[in-house]
Amino acid sequence: MDDLTLRTVAIIGGSSGIGFQVARQAVNEGANLILIGRDIGRLEVAKTRLQTAGGSVTTYVADAHDHAALEQLFDEMPQVDHLVSMVGDVMGGGFVTAPMAVIRHVIESKFFTNVRIGQLAAKKIRPGGSLIFTSGTGGRAQDACASYVGNLGINALVEGLAVELAPDIRVNAVSPTWTVTPFWRDMPAEQLAATADRFANTIPLQRTAEIDELAQAYLFLMKNGFITGQHIAVDGGIMLGG
Repeated sequence: MDDLTLRTVAIIGGSSGIGFQVARQAVNEGANLILIGRDIGRLEVAKTRLQTAGGSVTTYVADAHDHAALEQLFDEMPQVDHLVSMVGDVMGGGFVTAPMAVIRHVIESKFFTNVRIGQLAAKKIRPGGSLIFTSGTGGRAQDACASYVGNLGINALVEGLAVELAPDIRVNAVSPTWTVTPFWRDMPAEQLAATADRFANTIPLQRTAEIDELAQAYLFLMKNGFITGQHIAVDGGIMLGG
């Protein structure tokens, strides 16, 4: 297993939620951090918290969905050892009921934006490093059509890039299922609790994940130098059911 001491870890979407927990765990292992997000306030709060924990943190403000801004970001960024993308909007609803605009937006966000990130990151990651995307699991096509298609797209992207960028760069994805994170900050409390209960009753382990459990998977993929082209489901076995 590789050591993250003094390695540079860049996280797109690292100011809150799972991305922030990945950052926190990386700092605890001695990594230098680059946090990228579109909300300068959240970035500054995250930076202060991580610096208080002893981390070296640089921040960039960019909206990854704006591909011109994304290209400028990668022009300005230094070389990194590992890059994590948390990018990807989600939705609910099947193909018949979901508005076409929502379907297009989610697939654009989850798939095409990460394709561009992969293209740009290929020139910024040092040999021996890794690129880790965020896919997803737990939903079915009839329940979350565009998210489902986007997740399949990311998994295909990972397989293709893993071959194209080998042997210098490894490419993988983490696929969490629904988890209580700040991503759902705008969801009404009653709806949040009901959703958590529904997933807990569906997951074989009879609970939802802790954010730290999800974050650990990203660090594992950074440090294990013989894993590439894989998507690791951190879902408590939810897809094992009917």
